[in-house]
Formats: sequence, C-alpha cells, structure tokens
Amino acid sequence: MTDFLQIQQDGGVLTVTMNQPATRNALTGNSAVAEFVALAERVARDASVRAVVLTGAGPVFSSGGNVKDMQRFFDDALTPAMIRDEYRHGIQRLTKAIYNLEVPAIAAVNGAAIGAGCDLTCMCDIRIASETATFAESFIKVGIVPGDGGAWLLPRVVGLSKALEMSFTGDALTAVEALQCGLVSKVVPADVLLATAQQLATRIAANPGPTLRLTKRLLREGQQNNLDNVLELSASAQALAHKTAEHREAVTAFIEKRAPDFHQSR
Repeated sequence: MTDFLQIQQDGGVLTVTMNQPATRNALTGNSAVAEFVALAERVARDASVRAVVLTGAGPVFSSGGNVKDMQRFFDDALTPAMIRDEYRHGIQRLTKAIYNLEVPAIAAVNGAAIGAGCDLTCMCDIRIASETATFAESFIKVGIVPGDGGAWLLPRVVGLSKALEMSFTGDALTAVEALQCGLVSKVVPADVLLATAQQLATRIAANPGPTLRLTKRLLREGQQNNLDNVLELSASAQALAHKTAEHREAVTAFIEKRAPDFHQSR
C-alpha cells in the first residue's frame, strides 16, 4: 500500500500531503493513524522543524472515516466495548498527535473536509481554504457521533451555537461560509492555496524555534486554565525563553540594527 503521507521539508517548514486520493484521503482503514503519530514524534525530536502545512492530494482534503470500512461494525462479534477501544487506540491517537503538535500547524484545505476530515482541520492552528473547499460535521448523516473529538474541537473554533448547527444538520459549509463563521481565516484561489499556506509557514518559521513551541503551548494551555495558572506558566516559559541562544541573538541583532540569524544561534 502506498504510504498515506508524503512529507517534504524546506528549511523549517514541513509540507505534509495526504496522498490517497482514490479513497478521498480517508483517515481509517489504512495506515493514516500510525503515520500521523509518527509525524508528531518526528516533529517533537527535530528542532529544525518550526511549522507544518497539511493538505490533501486530489480534489478532496479528507473524507474522514472510510464509510465502506464501517460495514464491519455490523458484525455481532464486535461488541460496543471492542469498538470503543478501537476508537481510543485508533483515530483518537491521530487527534492527540495533530492537536498536540509542538509547532504551529496550518491546514491548506484544498477540497471537501468531511466528518473527521473537518475535525482534522480543527486540530490545526490555522486554516486556509481554497475557493472550492467545503466543510461538513457530517457524522449524523451516517448515524454516528463525532468519535474523533470533534465535539470538543469544533466549538472551540466556531463557537457552540454554530458547532451545534453543523453537528445536528450535517450540512456542508462553502469556503465563504466557513470564513464568515471563523472556521477558516482566509479563502484563496485553488491555484495559489498551497503557496499561500507555505508563505505563511515560512514567515512563522523565520522566528525562534524554541520560542514558537513555548508560545503554542501557552496558547493551548490558555484555552483550559484560568488567568492565574496561565500567568504562572507564562513566567516559567519566559524564564526558559530568556536563556535561549535565539533570544540572545534577537536582542543583540536589535541593538546592532541588523537582521537576526537564528540558524547560527543554535
């Protein structure tokens, strides 16, 4: 079987392409989970990676769960407890891996993002859509719930009311509608989508790598913690940031009125 992910590195940016257009880049019934987990582990180990761009090959970003593969759940030998464990040790590992990526992640949504594919975009930090992209929290259409964590992810991106509307109807949003509700931050023509996402990733990756990782962690903690806790975490993270070679280089470059060289400061 062809590997699900194609990964290219250009400087500090990884461009990750889901590459099974024949299955509409489905996330189940293949090696997708294991490969996304491996990607997260690679990013955690490799300090040279400062941003990730995620997109899909073909006309679809991701169709989410493989609906044909779901027929096996009809088998009475598969108990609810077994199915629960399959989700916990399957697609939910993908959710944790991508949501907890240590570096900023940009979803370049080239086409339909359906079900878990829509939730996959919400696992990323920033979403840029092609004019041809669509988004649907469509689990209800096939009689299931968002088992990949969409009930937690989607409301944090579009707000509870819009998330409920999307989840209860399963209706698709156009790229323009996704922009209006904050699901994406930008809509661009299809032929410049990847370049636009990569340019943004390059601007992000031009900044100090260790501080990018600390900043992302703080912002994520800020979604769950109260102000006092985040202030305490911020003080600790700032103490680490002040002791990085990148901080020393940035301050020195500012005083010397020159551009910083963060590669040399490693």
